[in-house]
Amino acid sequence: MSGRDLRLIIQRPVITEKSTALKESVNRYVFHVDVKANKMQIRRAVEQMFHVKVKDVRTAVLRGKRTVVMNRRGRFEGYRSSWKKAYVTLAEGEKIDVFEVV
Repeated sequence: MSGRDLRLIIQRPVITEKSTALKESVNRYVFHVDVKANKMQIRRAVEQMFHVKVKDVRTAVLRGKRTVVMNRRGRFEGYRSSWKKAYVTLAEGEKIDVFEVV
């Protein structure tokens, strides 16, 4: 698996108050991942990209929300895209330095 494939699986980190609390309390990081990626692919991608040992991976698919847009031409309804996030728990003593803010 090349580096390009890994970046397609792990798209970006999710940085929210909840994800920051999870990182500090139970060493769990949250990533926005490809909807078609499975847990083993996510595990391999995180281990190879960040050189850490992954203990556990949990995933959640979030359905797109309904949106209504009003403009000069009238009212339009649609949906945001559905997306998938992965909760990655690292082994004891491991951490990902990319998340550390200076």
